[in-house]
Amino acid sequence: MFGQKQSDPDNAESSLIDRFNHGVVEGLSGINPISAASLLGICALWPIVIGVRTLALLISAVAGGFQFAFVSVPLVIAIVVSLVIDLAIYLPSVSSRARQQFGVRFPGLLAAIVCLSSATYAFALVTIAYASGSVGVLLGLIALLGALLPSLTVMVPHRMLMFLASLSTAAGALAGSGEPQLLVGAMVFLPAMLLVALIRSKDDREAEAIIDQQKLNNDRARCLLTDYEKSGRGWFWETDRHGRIVYISQEAISAIEADPETIIGQPLSSVICSPGSAGGGSERTFNFHFSARTAFSDLAVHVAKSAEERAWSLSGGPFYNEFGQFVGFRGHGTDLTEVRRSHEAVTQLARYDNLTGLANRLYIKELFEKALIGHRGEPSPCSLFLLDLDRFKQVNDTLGHPIGDALLKQVSERLKRTIGECGEVGRLGGDEFQVVLPGIISEERLADIARSVIVNLSHPYMVEGNQIVIGASVGIAIADGRHVSGAETLIRNADLALYSAKENGRGIWKFYSEDMHKVAHERRALEGELRAALQAGGMSVAYQPVINVATETISGFEALARWQHPQRGAISPSVFVPIAEESGLIMQLGEWVLRTACADAAAWPGQVRIAVNVSPMQFADPAFPAIVLNALAQSGLAPERLELEITESVFLDDKLDAARIFERLKGIGVRLALDDFGTGYSALGYLRTAPFDKIKIDQSFVRGAAHSGSANSAIIRSIVSLAEALNMETTAEGAETIDELELIRSLGCSHVQGYIYGKPVCLVEANERLAGVDSHVEPIGHKHSRDIRYKVLRTIGIHHDGYCYPAKIKNISPGGALIEGLWDVPAGTEFEVALGANMKVRAMARWSVDDRTGLQFELPISLEKFRHSAPPQIATGYPELLRA
Repeated sequence: MFGQKQSDPDNAESSLIDRFNHGVVEGLSGINPISAASLLGICALWPIVIGVRTLALLISAVAGGFQFAFVSVPLVIAIVVSLVIDLAIYLPSVSSRARQQFGVRFPGLLAAIVCLSSATYAFALVTIAYASGSVGVLLGLIALLGALLPSLTVMVPHRMLMFLASLSTAAGALAGSGEPQLLVGAMVFLPAMLLVALIRSKDDREAEAIIDQQKLNNDRARCLLTDYEKSGRGWFWETDRHGRIVYISQEAISAIEADPETIIGQPLSSVICSPGSAGGGSERTFNFHFSARTAFSDLAVHVAKSAEERAWSLSGGPFYNEFGQFVGFRGHGTDLTEVRRSHEAVTQLARYDNLTGLANRLYIKELFEKALIGHRGEPSPCSLFLLDLDRFKQVNDTLGHPIGDALLKQVSERLKRTIGECGEVGRLGGDEFQVVLPGIISEERLADIARSVIVNLSHPYMVEGNQIVIGASVGIAIADGRHVSGAETLIRNADLALYSAKENGRGIWKFYSEDMHKVAHERRALEGELRAALQAGGMSVAYQPVINVATETISGFEALARWQHPQRGAISPSVFVPIAEESGLIMQLGEWVLRTACADAAAWPGQVRIAVNVSPMQFADPAFPAIVLNALAQSGLAPERLELEITESVFLDDKLDAARIFERLKGIGVRLALDDFGTGYSALGYLRTAPFDKIKIDQSFVRGAAHSGSANSAIIRSIVSLAEALNMETTAEGAETIDELELIRSLGCSHVQGYIYGKPVCLVEANERLAGVDSHVEPIGHKHSRDIRYKVLRTIGIHHDGYCYPAKIKNISPGGALIEGLWDVPAGTEFEVALGANMKVRAMARWSVDDRTGLQFELPISLEKFRHSAPPQIATGYPELLRA
């Protein structure tokens, strides 16, 4: 039966002896088995029994008149044997070894010896009785009863009842015999037996009380253990001396869904862990403890017999029988499966990104630090990629965050497949990823990996029925293993390289170079100088005219911040505005531009409006409407003449109550224009919910729109139609050529702004132009558009007359470039320009102003090849800069 011990075949002999002892005891007692305590108690009282029997012998001898005729060899043998047996019975009370053997191990044998003692003594008394005549027979029968009574008091639980029965029998025998001389023997015999009965009764009551208490304790312990097992907190097991399971709790069997018949009798080590498995070490540990017979505690093992992966914790120790013989092991166990799963879940949360499953920021940094140290604790070669997804923000803002999260999962899978076994991929947060590449420092190999990453991540994605196309930019930093490079330093270097990649057009990779540190240092320096300029009044406002297409007159100006650095000269807004946004200075700068523009525009004719750009940080400020109202009040400008240009990015902050701010601004009476419409965050819902008066078409759609085959004209036409349907005006930004202006006019734009009608001018020039506000404004510019140019910041080499001069390239097109660093270069000077490590092109100087030079390439170049080429190596020690 399951849950009970099974006999060990090797202990067959002891089992047979045990069954024999129990059988004898049960046979002698009828129903109740003899306890070892009762037997040992009668052994201690056996001298009284011997005394009673001796007294009975003396009485029998007196009654027989001391006749020795009946003395025979059998009688003598019986008396001698009885005395020897009596001594054997008494021996356990004075010898611990005898008490251990007879009283504990073989209680049935001791009971048989007691009965044998009574039988031999009874034989002796009957022999005397028959030899002494009729009175002797009666006396012998009484003595026989006295001889058997001590044995009966051992085997019968109710000793007092047995004594009373014996007393009644003896009294009846005396009364029926008519022999008064027998009364003397009875008066000696019966009190002695009464004393034995009383002592045994007291011992029995104490023994029964102890047994009852033990039974109560056992029942209580059994209930507690059962409740413990059923609660699922643990269970119990036991093995034989060979390590085979003889007992295991039903709860443990149920947990692993195993058949009890296959578990009982199996080695415990084979159940908890099969050889060669991941937990083989646990099996060896268990076998060691079993062989050494030493206790163990909280041994973690994997269950081999379980249908699913389960973990147990076992504690146990050896146990021995009363004779000091090793019997086996027993102990308890607990199920660690859920604990392990919880621990793994906590580890997963602590080390891995819960969305993508990639290593999180802390864990990928830890892996990077380990890769840098290496397994020997010495600097180890390693490379680091920092990735940033291009156009991902547009997906989040137009399709929603759930689509963005699903897209990130697909990006993570592609990135892991692309990197493969080369390194470890982690997610830093948002759309930023980090890749650790131990042992790889070859720029060619790293460039191949970066190219694969960009290409694979740029393939279209299908997310919930939406086809999405994004890109990636990569910054690369290398630790060659020859020098100690801290993780923080390399991460910073990779971040600088990533920033350079994004500044140079995105969708490319860049290796870190020392020049990037210079750029970062320059940005920090500019931040401090910009802060000082704002405090010292070193900024100015320029005004670019906005022309009404129908009347070709100035309808207003756009206020633009300008910074004339005392040493650096004019600094482009494309440089200092991002610095202001990153440093938080944009709030101070934007408010200053707003107040200055309102004050200047207050003196202009009433029909001329002033447009001011509002950064998302300004718009999110709850005090912004109050600042606008205060600026209008101080300047005296009519609210309807102020036009606030707001980009679509203000709608990206879910916590921002944009509708409430729009309502407050419209309550003031100012006009609202949606700036840079169509550049990546557009959603028609903005136009439906926000009270815009104008839509500004971004210059990226205007430039090149007149080129044959360009789709920009269709986009402009759609925006104009949408604005007309919503009763909004439109302003096309960035018009530079006559053909672009004609296209804008033909598509129905209400206003145009760009170099075709003039660059931004100071307040004095703006006032001069407004003097003829009612007159016709003539466009000034080229007839046709030139090639599209891209902004770039890279150190290149200019080869001339055997020398190589370093220069900075500012922007580039397939046919030419703008460079800085060569002073007063004569027009027509020919160069060989090293644009990249393996990319050279012949060029000619078209114009030169101070240190700025316009180059025209002899043959058009591939901008894609330029973007993916490494910067050229410029030799140091060059002569003086080239001059005329």
